[in-house]
Amino acid sequence: MFNKIIANTLPHLPKKLVWVFSKRYIAGETIDDGLRASRKLNEKNVDVTVDILGEFIHTIKEAENNRNEYLDLIKRFTAEKIKGSFSVKPTMFGLLIDEEVCYRNIREIVQLAVEKKSFVRIDMEDSQCVDMEIKLYKRLQSEFPRNVGLVLQAYLRRTFDDLNALNEWNTKDAPLNFRLCKGIYIESGTVAFKKYAEIRSHYLENLRYMFENRMYAAIATHDRYLVEKALELISEMKIPENMYEFQMLYGVTPELRQSVVSKGHRMRVYVPYGKDWFGYSTRRLKENPKMTQHIIKALFVRG
Repeated sequence: MFNKIIANTLPHLPKKLVWVFSKRYIAGETIDDGLRASRKLNEKNVDVTVDILGEFIHTIKEAENNRNEYLDLIKRFTAEKIKGSFSVKPTMFGLLIDEEVCYRNIREIVQLAVEKKSFVRIDMEDSQCVDMEIKLYKRLQSEFPRNVGLVLQAYLRRTFDDLNALNEWNTKDAPLNFRLCKGIYIESGTVAFKKYAEIRSHYLENLRYMFENRMYAAIATHDRYLVEKALELISEMKIPENMYEFQMLYGVTPELRQSVVSKGHRMRVYVPYGKDWFGYSTRRLKENPKMTQHIIKALFVRG
């Protein structure tokens, strides 16, 4: 109850106060902030995937503006030889307004990424978007098989069946590329597994399936248990280095991240930036009220 009260109160607090918490997890507001954070990570032998904050827009004009901002982002980051890729949220490009407009916007982004020898990951959003986002991924992957990936969420009851269905698209020359995460959106028990141990179990089941079927696995987790179990699977199944990587969020569990890097495994950090950082922070808190303990620590210990 206390966590929920804090989560509902945060959107009404002064932005400067909220930034005390948020700045640990967000690179900043501008492309220069994103570049600065990405360079520092590259210097630590960590790749990045860059995300401009913003989602669930209301107009096609917003979608066009977001597309143009991403095109500028790709040109700038590749010109400055940042070692990384790009993540996009389809609702930011009009998915819930016009699927075809969304497809055209993201296709233009992927096409530029291909020209720049880079890669684009389609983020998975809440359950209302899953079918549309898998459809979008299939359409883009069929044209750009080596340059586009998708996120799958282990807590969704459907994910194993989705993996099984997508496997028919998998080829040896262009393995399907999925980021596997637990999932953060609030969903009903009919849609998602709710128990912690249950989610962990299905995460590992999905990961094993990906390895068994020679899919590229981006292992996205801050759960030490899952990291250790993933390392055991990699060793047990003799997964080659070019078929997996670990992924973590900017500013989260840096010690665990470094322990993975020090063992010689590829690591990629999700680097978000943009003017919508306040909306991002408050939405994420409502989705995961347990984060309030970190806010209190940031405000009263660091701040």
